[in-house]
Amino acid sequence: MINAATLTSFSLSGLNGTTTKYRGTLFFLTLSCYSVILLINGAIIVLIILEEKLHEPMYIFLGNLCINSLYGTIAFYPKFLFDLLSNTHAISYTGCLLQVFVIYSYAATEFSILALMAYDRYVAICRPLEYHSVMTKHRAVLLVCFSRIVPLLCQTIVMIMTSKVELCGSHIEKLYCDNWSILKLSCNSITTNNMVGFIVILFYFGHDLFIVCSYVQLVKSALKSREDRRKFMQTCVPHLLCLLIVTVALLFDLMYARYGSSSVSQNVKNFMAIQFLMIPPILNPIIYGLKLTQVRNSFFKFLYKNNRFKD
Repeated sequence: MINAATLTSFSLSGLNGTTTKYRGTLFFLTLSCYSVILLINGAIIVLIILEEKLHEPMYIFLGNLCINSLYGTIAFYPKFLFDLLSNTHAISYTGCLLQVFVIYSYAATEFSILALMAYDRYVAICRPLEYHSVMTKHRAVLLVCFSRIVPLLCQTIVMIMTSKVELCGSHIEKLYCDNWSILKLSCNSITTNNMVGFIVILFYFGHDLFIVCSYVQLVKSALKSREDRRKFMQTCVPHLLCLLIVTVALLFDLMYARYGSSSVSQNVKNFMAIQFLMIPPILNPIIYGLKLTQVRNSFFKFLYKNNRFKD
């Protein structure tokens, strides 16, 4: 029997097997992927901060979506890059719990921010005359704080419960630590942990239901006029794409971790495990950057100003 007092580290086996033959290629691809995530999310954040025209609730929410991507991926990519260069793949007990906390609070915050963006679009299209009185900058900041604090509190409860579990092993068959992998090592029943975990999962996937209901109203309103249809296509379609990407990627990881077949190759398992840390952080800012005219125009204007200054 092992507990927090005696367990000092976990071993990670996700890189074992055929994956180790392609370490150099994987390191280059992973570094390139992480560099792209840092670059495009950082560019959107800096642009929203510097451009006064983008100091609107919709862009404040977008900026926080990008900040959240940087927050979540920093818990995975640096450690994974280090493991690719190392012959031993281990993580400390505290580091493992911290990694779980950051990755899954990132995922929960992603749903919270997307729900805020849906609410913002609902007010903008269905109640346009009330928009500026309802969605003020001050209220937008408060909503963003709320969307970050609640996931942190939820994940704190989950991690406190996980830290009290008595463990009978220290081997995690994954590229990184996740809560389910730790709970599977428990010596005793984890029914309570599972119940709390599913409540949290249902709560955040309930955000999807809220967003769907919002979009039912948005579609009804958008059909009334050409201007509403244009606004819907410009600002709501990229939001729906981001929501779909995040939901599918995270659902794949959660369901496969619990019910996936052991006969699946390790490479497929690895891809399923990291897709929500790779696909949404890259595609979200690209989708918004290409689709939102104001962001796109501000970006090119910013580049033009900098080039002219250098000349």
